[in-house]
Amino acid sequence: MTGLEAELRRAVRGDVGFDVTSRALTTMDASNYRRVPLGVVAPRDADDVAAVLEVCRSHGVPVVPRGGGTSIAGQATGTGVVLDFTRHMNQLVSLDPGARTAVVQPGLVLDRLQDAAAPHGLRFGPDPSTHSRCTLGGMIGNNSCGSHSVAWGTTADSVRELDVITARGQRLRLGQEWAGAPAGLRELVDGDLARLRTGFPDLPRRISGYALDALLPEHRADVARSFCGSEGTLGVLTEAVVRLVEAPRARALAVLGYADEGAAAEAAAGLLAHRPLTVEGMAADLVPSAAALPRGGAWLFVETGADSAAEARARAEEIVRAADVLDALVVTDPAGQRALWRIREDASGTATRMPDGSEAWPGWEDCAVPPRRLGAYLRDFRRLLGSHGLRGTPYGHFGDGCIHVRIDFDLLTEPGVARFRRFSEELADLVVAHGGSLSGEHGDGQARAELLPRMYGDELVALFERTKGVWDPDDLLNPGMLVRPAPLDTNLRFAVLPRKPVDVAFGYPADGGDFSAAVRRCVGVAKCRTTAVSGPAVMCPSFRATGEEAHSTRGRARLLHEMLAGAAGGLVTGGWRSTEVRDALDLCLSCKGCRSDCPVGVDMATYKAEFLHHHYAGRRRPAAHYSMGRLPVWLRLVDRLRLARVVNALAAVRPLAAVAKRLGGIAAERRIPRLAPETFDRWLRRRNRTRMRAWAAEARAGGEPGLPHRMVFLWPDTFTEHLSPDVGRAAVRVLEAAGIGAVELPGRPWKVRRSEGGEVEGVGAAVSWGRPRVRACCGLTYLSTGQLDRARVVLRRTLDLVEPFLLAEWDDVTELPAFVVLEPSCAAALRTDLPDLLHDDPRAARLASRVLTFAEALERLAPDWRPPALNRPVVGQTHCHQHAVLGDTADRRLREAAGLTGELTGGCCGLAGDFGFEKGHFEVSRACAEEQLLPSVRRAPEDAVVLADGFSCRTQLEQLAGVRGRHLAEVLAEGLDQQP
Repeated sequence: MTGLEAELRRAVRGDVGFDVTSRALTTMDASNYRRVPLGVVAPRDADDVAAVLEVCRSHGVPVVPRGGGTSIAGQATGTGVVLDFTRHMNQLVSLDPGARTAVVQPGLVLDRLQDAAAPHGLRFGPDPSTHSRCTLGGMIGNNSCGSHSVAWGTTADSVRELDVITARGQRLRLGQEWAGAPAGLRELVDGDLARLRTGFPDLPRRISGYALDALLPEHRADVARSFCGSEGTLGVLTEAVVRLVEAPRARALAVLGYADEGAAAEAAAGLLAHRPLTVEGMAADLVPSAAALPRGGAWLFVETGADSAAEARARAEEIVRAADVLDALVVTDPAGQRALWRIREDASGTATRMPDGSEAWPGWEDCAVPPRRLGAYLRDFRRLLGSHGLRGTPYGHFGDGCIHVRIDFDLLTEPGVARFRRFSEELADLVVAHGGSLSGEHGDGQARAELLPRMYGDELVALFERTKGVWDPDDLLNPGMLVRPAPLDTNLRFAVLPRKPVDVAFGYPADGGDFSAAVRRCVGVAKCRTTAVSGPAVMCPSFRATGEEAHSTRGRARLLHEMLAGAAGGLVTGGWRSTEVRDALDLCLSCKGCRSDCPVGVDMATYKAEFLHHHYAGRRRPAAHYSMGRLPVWLRLVDRLRLARVVNALAAVRPLAAVAKRLGGIAAERRIPRLAPETFDRWLRRRNRTRMRAWAAEARAGGEPGLPHRMVFLWPDTFTEHLSPDVGRAAVRVLEAAGIGAVELPGRPWKVRRSEGGEVEGVGAAVSWGRPRVRACCGLTYLSTGQLDRARVVLRRTLDLVEPFLLAEWDDVTELPAFVVLEPSCAAALRTDLPDLLHDDPRAARLASRVLTFAEALERLAPDWRPPALNRPVVGQTHCHQHAVLGDTADRRLREAAGLTGELTGGCCGLAGDFGFEKGHFEVSRACAEEQLLPSVRRAPEDAVVLADGFSCRTQLEQLAGVRGRHLAEVLAEGLDQQP
């Protein structure tokens, strides 16, 4: 333990972390930069902050305040001690509805303040797109804005008073009329009034530099306002009094379609006279699907507010009439508005990938110009991009003249970095030529501070340096930011990553087969740190259960980044054998929520499987990998020996069950699920033989057999096969009612005759009866435990088994065999993991394309069939793999057609295959279930149907709540019984 660490542990009541994991988690924010801190401290109160500053000052170690770590210019990184306010100093101290003020700690997440203010008809005005995880302290440090700044201004406009501790331990309460000003600040301002009155551009989004003009007498010498946007370089914020505004009772959203972004930009300033709440712009490049948007190549999102829905709509329609648009849409439904706003809010992540999949980066994320000059600026900006051979898609706060953009800089090679510098210098000059600010929202940090003399001139920048000296004469707080900055092309986060792709098992097709590029997807916008999810969202259940960065998607990605960087200065030096990465991934539920909910499509479930594959290569694995990871093997053995009833009887004896759980690495709190006496496959074979005999007898008697109009293969997933065959039986009944016959997959591989060119000529006879039966398997349990070599063997055997049905020539392509999979996690494994792992086998993609869920099969293969009218409410949870991989549109339509009303919750049930059964995971598993699933079931009306398509979800409901969840197929089959 170093002397610094030891002193901090003695002086601070909060958490002190100098370990590899704590440091690795804070090496980066959401920018292009990386700095390795000495340690991280999570203070409990202002006294802790003062103690940290005193200890660090005595050692000459810098201190960097950090909130949500979503800064885009690098100002939330540092080489000294990082102060993490999100862990303890994250409270809403008080809220006064009458005065419309709130007292907040710096680590309070913005959405928590909004939640507390909403019942009083109030809200905090600024709302960055990261509102679900950004903190008030970070917003004050950056002077953040958000989409509603045309109505409610920047964070500085909403600050009343600030409690601050200086680097030398002085406690100040900042306010107007020089309140709390450190000695020397007033004299500095009084000595340069003329420069302060003329040196700052007049525009709504000027965030660059220090806001010294707020200290002018005509601005009431507002020290608190001047502190906003100082990026932690002047003092450490410990508490703030902020102003709240009245929230409109009703809102309407006018989406205005234009031919291109230039036309939208030209129109934006003209709409401000109508006093909208937002004027946001984005182009088609950033929209995954424009189906929900009006006709056009770019759009303005213009929100209006009023006391009634009718008045809000009227204002929106007035704006539509005033705007010169190609097409327009007015949305008053709150759910519809949220869906549209999500497209805009996710742009900070989706913009990191160009339409062709290539990478794009921040660095010039938020320049701002006067709104009336925005159209001209964008045209010049596009020309500058073209002259450097760069691409980017502008979007953002068009009403304030503030543009966000991610650009496809090459930050991996020396020539690429050199071009990044040249472009940055020329763009700074372009912004200044249009009367703009280098930063219009996210601050200067390292990305732009070096270029501030181009905007302000050397003399005003020198005044900034003198201001820093007044507040922090020892240059202890966040050095290298704003004044005396580090060069913008140093400390780049990519410099330490390997230049050649590492050897991996999965294909990573979206990242060119490069695992480093896959890890680079995480740019740090931290949507995975959202503390509460709404709607169907899933990501990231382990973070919400623990509140720890290490158990967020971003935290795990940071550790993987440091692992890959190990040879070039990364903190994690153990490579694939790293215990730090292993421990962080241990609580990843492999729910795949990040695959869909992360704006940049980070797929931590795949990264976890990849890591475990390498980590345990040639080594003994945890017991759970052998027991639950190889579950299909054990259950088939039990079936072959007809031991299901014996196993159930033994599992019912508590001492024996306890021993089995201990040996198998299973949590003691769990009950071992009962095995079915008869497997689903055996039942289905017997049923089909009976039906075929009946059809043959009917044909011999001269009748016309009631043959199904379409046949499908019903996938024999392990859970339906051995643990819940009732689901399979119900599915067969419903499919048959819809005219779809379900047949079992063959139990042995087929001989396939091939021509010399390798083409299939026909299907031969089955192989020798003497070989043991081969069963199809999606490989899920092997994949989730990282047993990828075994998964490859199993999946190739499966492809051999179904190959004739993938490659044979069919007269009508619509009649190609479909494989209906009842277990969502197994369907997701076949649809995504199979082609990714066996990326060199074309059969994998063919099989993946033929996989259908139960609802998809009914919708596509029996479009005219109508389910029984059940007319009952439903509760439950959309399966996380259904949400993330498969989609639930067909399920929603099927439920609606059957009269099953109500919305299913998001989140994850917490059992997640083997996760919730594994020793050491029970408490996190239960916390995940208690987040949304169990409360929704407890609140449900008595006649509600509890839907749970996944075996894990049903097991979690049974074991934690004593509730029987049912697959949708079971509910529909029951409805068939009740029909006349």
